[in-house]
Amino acid sequence: MNDWWQSPTDPLAVCLRSTVVDVAAVLPATGRLVVARLDGTRMADADSIFYEFSDALLFPGYFGWNWNALSDCLRDLHWLPADGYLIAVENAPRLLSSRVEDRQRLFRILLRAVHHWTNPLSKPGSKGLPFKVLLLCDLDEEAAQLRREIASCGFSSPGWMR
Repeated sequence: MNDWWQSPTDPLAVCLRSTVVDVAAVLPATGRLVVARLDGTRMADADSIFYEFSDALLFPGYFGWNWNALSDCLRDLHWLPADGYLIAVENAPRLLSSRVEDRQRLFRILLRAVHHWTNPLSKPGSKGLPFKVLLLCDLDEEAAQLRREIASCGFSSPGWMR
Protein backbone atom coordinates (compact mmCIF):
# COMPACT_ATOMS: atom_id res chain seq x y z
CA MET A 1 0.00 0.00 0.00
CA ASN A 2 3.03 2.29 -0.13
CA ASP A 3 2.02 4.10 -3.31
CA TRP A 4 -1.70 3.57 -2.88
CA TRP A 5 -2.57 7.24 -2.46
CA GLN A 6 -0.84 8.33 -5.66
CA SER A 7 -1.51 5.17 -7.71
CA PRO A 8 -4.37 5.21 -10.22
CA THR A 9 -4.22 1.42 -10.67
CA ASP A 10 -6.60 0.54 -7.85
CA PRO A 11 -9.53 2.95 -8.11
CA LEU A 12 -11.60 1.03 -5.57
CA ALA A 13 -9.14 -0.61 -3.19
CA VAL A 14 -10.30 -3.71 -1.34
CA CYS A 15 -8.36 -4.84 1.70
CA LEU A 16 -8.75 -6.71 4.94
CA ARG A 17 -9.64 -4.67 7.98
CA SER A 18 -6.64 -6.27 9.72
CA THR A 19 -4.25 -4.84 7.12
CA VAL A 20 -1.77 -2.46 8.67
CA VAL A 21 -1.64 0.72 6.63
CA ASP A 22 1.22 3.17 6.90
CA VAL A 23 -0.65 6.45 7.42
CA ALA A 24 2.09 8.38 5.64
CA ALA A 25 1.49 6.23 2.54
CA VAL A 26 -2.24 6.94 2.54
CA LEU A 27 -2.23 10.67 3.24
CA PRO A 28 -1.26 13.24 0.65
CA ALA A 29 2.03 15.02 1.37
CA THR A 30 0.32 18.35 2.15
CA GLY A 31 -3.07 20.00 2.18
CA ARG A 32 -6.55 19.27 3.40
CA LEU A 33 -7.92 15.73 3.27
CA VAL A 34 -11.60 14.89 3.61
CA VAL A 35 -12.22 11.45 5.08
CA ALA A 36 -15.68 9.88 5.04
CA ARG A 37 -16.19 6.69 7.04
CA LEU A 38 -19.21 4.64 6.08
CA ASP A 39 -20.51 1.29 7.34
CA GLY A 40 -21.79 -1.29 4.83
CA THR A 41 -24.11 -2.75 7.46
CA ARG A 42 -26.04 0.53 7.42
CA MET A 43 -26.40 0.56 3.62
CA ALA A 44 -28.76 -2.26 2.71
CA ASP A 45 -30.80 -0.38 0.10
CA ALA A 46 -30.58 2.64 -2.19
CA ASP A 47 -32.25 5.02 0.27
CA SER A 48 -29.76 4.17 3.01
CA ILE A 49 -26.89 4.60 0.52
CA PHE A 50 -28.12 8.09 -0.32
CA TYR A 51 -28.56 8.97 3.35
CA GLU A 52 -25.14 7.68 4.46
CA PHE A 53 -23.23 9.40 1.64
CA SER A 54 -25.21 12.61 2.12
CA ASP A 55 -24.54 12.60 5.85
CA ALA A 56 -20.84 11.72 5.58
CA LEU A 57 -20.04 14.20 2.81
CA LEU A 58 -22.44 16.96 3.88
CA PHE A 59 -24.37 16.98 0.59
CA PRO A 60 -26.23 20.24 -0.05
CA GLY A 61 -29.98 20.60 0.44
CA TYR A 62 -30.63 20.26 -3.28
CA PHE A 63 -29.35 16.65 -3.29
CA GLY A 64 -31.97 14.71 -5.26
CA TRP A 65 -31.92 11.38 -3.34
CA ASN A 66 -31.38 9.21 -6.43
CA TRP A 67 -28.47 7.52 -8.23
CA ASN A 68 -27.90 10.37 -10.68
CA ALA A 69 -27.81 12.90 -7.86
CA LEU A 70 -25.33 10.75 -5.92
CA SER A 71 -23.09 10.57 -8.99
CA ASP A 72 -23.35 14.33 -9.55
CA CYS A 73 -22.55 15.21 -5.93
CA LEU A 74 -19.58 12.84 -5.74
CA ARG A 75 -18.13 14.54 -8.83
CA ASP A 76 -18.77 18.06 -7.53
CA LEU A 77 -18.03 18.50 -3.78
CA HIS A 78 -17.52 22.27 -4.18
CA TRP A 79 -19.08 22.69 -0.70
CA LEU A 80 -16.33 20.48 0.75
CA PRO A 81 -13.08 21.71 -0.85
CA ALA A 82 -10.00 19.57 -0.26
CA ASP A 83 -6.69 18.48 -1.72
CA GLY A 84 -7.81 14.86 -1.55
CA TYR A 85 -10.77 12.68 -0.64
CA LEU A 86 -10.87 9.27 1.04
CA ILE A 87 -14.06 7.24 1.40
CA ALA A 88 -13.60 4.22 3.67
CA VAL A 89 -16.41 1.66 3.75
CA GLU A 90 -16.21 -0.74 6.67
CA ASN A 91 -18.07 -4.07 6.39
CA ALA A 92 -18.04 -3.58 2.61
CA PRO A 93 -19.39 -7.09 1.80
CA ARG A 94 -22.65 -6.16 3.57
CA LEU A 95 -23.07 -3.11 1.32
CA LEU A 96 -26.24 -3.70 -0.74
CA SER A 97 -25.60 -7.43 -0.23
CA SER A 98 -29.02 -8.53 -1.48
CA ARG A 99 -29.20 -6.00 -4.32
CA VAL A 100 -26.54 -7.00 -6.85
CA GLU A 101 -27.67 -4.55 -9.54
CA ASP A 102 -27.65 -1.63 -7.12
CA ARG A 103 -24.21 -2.62 -5.81
CA GLN A 104 -22.88 -2.70 -9.39
CA ARG A 105 -24.48 0.71 -10.00
CA LEU A 106 -22.80 2.11 -6.86
CA PHE A 107 -19.41 0.70 -7.89
CA ARG A 108 -19.77 2.30 -11.35
CA ILE A 109 -20.67 5.65 -9.73
CA LEU A 110 -17.65 5.43 -7.43
CA LEU A 111 -15.39 4.50 -10.36
CA ARG A 112 -16.66 7.53 -12.30
CA ALA A 113 -15.99 9.78 -9.31
CA VAL A 114 -12.44 8.44 -8.96
CA HIS A 115 -11.83 9.00 -12.67
CA HIS A 116 -13.33 12.49 -12.53
CA TRP A 117 -11.20 13.68 -9.62
CA THR A 118 -7.95 12.11 -10.78
CA ASN A 119 -8.31 13.30 -14.39
CA PRO A 120 -6.11 16.41 -14.65
CA LEU A 121 -7.89 17.71 -17.75
CA SER A 122 -11.01 18.65 -15.82
CA LYS A 123 -9.23 20.45 -12.95
CA PRO A 124 -7.85 23.98 -12.61
CA GLY A 125 -4.15 24.09 -13.38
CA SER A 126 -4.39 20.67 -15.05
CA LYS A 127 -3.79 18.85 -11.78
CA GLY A 128 -6.00 15.97 -10.68
CA LEU A 129 -6.88 15.36 -7.05
CA PRO A 130 -6.61 12.07 -5.18
CA PHE A 131 -10.05 10.54 -4.65
CA LYS A 132 -9.82 7.08 -3.14
CA VAL A 133 -12.38 4.53 -2.07
CA LEU A 134 -11.26 1.88 0.41
CA LEU A 135 -13.53 -1.15 0.87
CA LEU A 136 -12.72 -3.01 4.09
CA CYS A 137 -13.47 -6.72 4.59
CA ASP A 138 -12.90 -9.25 7.37
CA LEU A 139 -12.13 -12.32 5.23
CA ASP A 140 -9.93 -13.02 2.20
CA GLU A 141 -12.90 -14.63 0.44
CA GLU A 142 -15.00 -11.49 0.88
CA ALA A 143 -12.22 -9.33 -0.51
CA ALA A 144 -11.77 -11.63 -3.51
CA GLN A 145 -15.51 -11.53 -4.24
CA LEU A 146 -15.60 -7.71 -4.09
CA ARG A 147 -12.59 -7.49 -6.40
CA ARG A 148 -14.39 -9.75 -8.91
CA GLU A 149 -17.52 -7.59 -8.74
CA ILE A 150 -15.52 -4.41 -9.27
CA ALA A 151 -13.67 -6.00 -12.19
CA SER A 152 -17.01 -6.94 -13.74
CA CYS A 153 -17.88 -3.24 -13.87
CA GLY A 154 -15.48 -3.06 -16.81
CA PHE A 155 -13.17 -0.37 -15.43
CA SER A 156 -10.25 -1.54 -17.54
CA SER A 157 -12.25 -1.86 -20.74
CA PRO A 158 -12.47 1.10 -23.16
CA GLY A 159 -16.19 1.71 -22.54
CA TRP A 160 -16.19 1.49 -18.74
CA MET A 161 -17.54 5.02 -18.28
CA ARG A 162 -20.88 4.20 -19.91
